[in-house]
Amino acid sequence: MDTPPANAHMDNRPRIRDTAGQDQVMATPSRPAGRKRIAIAATSAAVVVVLGGWVASGWLSGARSFDASRLRIAEVTRGDLVRDLSAEGRLIAANSPTLYAIAAGTVSLKIVAGDKVSKGQALAVIDSPELRSRLVQEESTLASLEAEASRAVLDARIARANAQRALDQATVERTAAMRDLERYQRAFDGGAVPQNDLARAQDLMKKADIGLAAARKDFELQSAGADLDARNKQLQAQRQRAVVEEARRQVDGLTLRAPFDGQVGQVQVPQGTQVAANGPVLSVVDLSRFEVEIKVPESFARDLGIGMPAQIAANNGRFAGEIAAVSPEVVNGEVTARVRFADGKQPPGLRQNQRLSVRIVMDTRHDVLMVERGPFLEQDGGNVAWVVDGSSASRRPIRTGASSLSSVEIVSGLKVGDRIVVSGTDQFGTADRVRISGQ
Repeated sequence: MDTPPANAHMDNRPRIRDTAGQDQVMATPSRPAGRKRIAIAATSAAVVVVLGGWVASGWLSGARSFDASRLRIAEVTRGDLVRDLSAEGRLIAANSPTLYAIAAGTVSLKIVAGDKVSKGQALAVIDSPELRSRLVQEESTLASLEAEASRAVLDARIARANAQRALDQATVERTAAMRDLERYQRAFDGGAVPQNDLARAQDLMKKADIGLAAARKDFELQSAGADLDARNKQLQAQRQRAVVEEARRQVDGLTLRAPFDGQVGQVQVPQGTQVAANGPVLSVVDLSRFEVEIKVPESFARDLGIGMPAQIAANNGRFAGEIAAVSPEVVNGEVTARVRFADGKQPPGLRQNQRLSVRIVMDTRHDVLMVERGPFLEQDGGNVAWVVDGSSASRRPIRTGASSLSSVEIVSGLKVGDRIVVSGTDQFGTADRVRISGQ
């Protein structure tokens, strides 16, 4: 019996197919596909070159780039530059005095706040017993001094009369002595009397002359002395009369009266309370004279002058006004000014502390170069402007002139049509040229 081969049993096993049937022969690439790749590469290179040129132009046009939305650009124009100032103010009374107590005492009010009063009307009375007592004492002293002055005048008349009597007597005695001398002289010439009697008559005549001269001198001295005493007493009485008048004025001042026709403002002392000397009692407002108090920026204050015309907007109308006063003091960067209605023509119905607007025209310059005002003026003192040219801005020196609230005059460095950056230049730093994107 033949023996089967050792691998005869394997012939009946299933066979696994290989992948030879799935393989495909690829065709050799053609030359047109290669040229397509070269075209794509060239296009990419061109894009890179363009982008590089754009970036290079950006670097050449400015070292830094800024968004246009963060800047404000204005164009230089030619026209009339009106230097005006608009401000909001409050209405105040031009004449609103406060009445003070002339002495300490109890206040008795005759009015209330808001009452209309007329000139001379009693508004309040201060009871001051001390001041009234002082007036009585001074009046008594005056009466005493006036009596002494009258007595001095009477004494002067008496002294003058006595001196006059002595003078008259001396005159009579000299006349009698002269007659005796004349009689003795005739008798001596006729040989009726001796020499001694004539000499005695001559001595009596000299004595009468001396007595008359002394009486005349005494009369002058007595008259002058009496007049001095009388005048001194009169001066003392006159001085006391001034003291009494002052005391009477103070007593009259205890009654506070309206200085003009107006309205009672604030009453600062309650009814029936004690007020100190020189303490405020109430105020009176003159309704016929109002002024508008405004706050002016310090930069414009130097251009304001008293009498400068203004316009006041009140009660849906405009009224002519003028600057009445400018404060010499600067407070928080502002100066206080007062504007009054011109020629006293003010609208009716005005009230204290009412808000009004005022426009002041300081100057008008015709046909000048100007541009919108902006922070660039303060950035470099108004000597530099950033001129916009396309997508870049360059630094250029300029010179500015007068300025208003909205515009500034360009003296040199720019021309009509130039566009400059008026706000946002603080971002540029010290660069000479910058790029502006997003225009």
